[in-house]
Amino acid sequence: MLLSCFILATFAIAGFGQGKMRPTITYGEARAPKSVAAGSNLYCAGYIQSNGISTTNKIVGADNEADGYNFKTNDFLYVNMGANKGVNVGDIFAVVRPRGQVESRWTNKEDIGFYVQELGALEVVRVKAEVSVVRVKAQCDSFLLGDLVQLTEKRTSPLVEMRPPLDLFGDPSGKAMGRIVMSRGGAEMLTRDFIAYVDLGADNNVQIGDHLTVFRPLGKGNITKIREKESASARDEGFQSDTYRGGKFSNQTARKSGDKADGMVVTTHQAKEGRPLNLRKVVGEAVVLNVKEHTATVVITRTAQEIHTGDWVEVQ
Repeated sequence: MLLSCFILATFAIAGFGQGKMRPTITYGEARAPKSVAAGSNLYCAGYIQSNGISTTNKIVGADNEADGYNFKTNDFLYVNMGANKGVNVGDIFAVVRPRGQVESRWTNKEDIGFYVQELGALEVVRVKAEVSVVRVKAQCDSFLLGDLVQLTEKRTSPLVEMRPPLDLFGDPSGKAMGRIVMSRGGAEMLTRDFIAYVDLGADNNVQIGDHLTVFRPLGKGNITKIREKESASARDEGFQSDTYRGGKFSNQTARKSGDKADGMVVTTHQAKEGRPLNLRKVVGEAVVLNVKEHTATVVITRTAQEIHTGDWVEVQ
């Protein structure tokens, strides 16, 4: 009896019975849009810039400096900025460490600038006449006395967009092209969520949120290189045929002409001659997070395989 009632109720809800009820689906609240970069990828991505950086304001002391040289989250530090420089409780400062001039074999620009490492953020908790007490609010590396302090603006990340699948065989867009000159941490093989620096900047009209295709010209930029004089075992002594002189599976065999195989030998390099020059291997996609004079900081968002420093990028 109970089973019959259950079946009848089920068919009624589905619209097969006399009832008019229909099943409904209740969705949860809409999720907030997801950011392309968050946490250390947003505030500690670093950048390469050309303009000079102020070295006036810095960390000059720490509450527990007698116990160590490295400082971390929630430690209290002193900066040489106080009421005399208009500091207020609650101000947020970025901590940066210039690392040196960037010289890369991957760029044709004469001077792309110097690399600035971003370490984290400080929050002012007490203001004195010439110094302020700050708390380490967030960090991506150890803080040191002497690290530079800069007033920072609130950063916002580009939002993740609904995009078509990565086009592995897409044609060039015709827009600005550059190279990946280096990555954060010095990694040479990159994947998703890695931070990298490209030699496309404000001088190329690049903007925050731009999507870049990461690619390498077909046949170039591979980890290994094929020797110009290819090894073709079928042509080795003792394996050649009287007619083909190279074995029919060798790309260096003589091409058949008429009844005899007396055509020219064709190598792989020769076989590629005459094909379009814009053939390329798409290996991923990146989004611009920060733009400087001649460079931009990007985060890798999609990959088809590993990405290397030196790979090309093109604005979509």
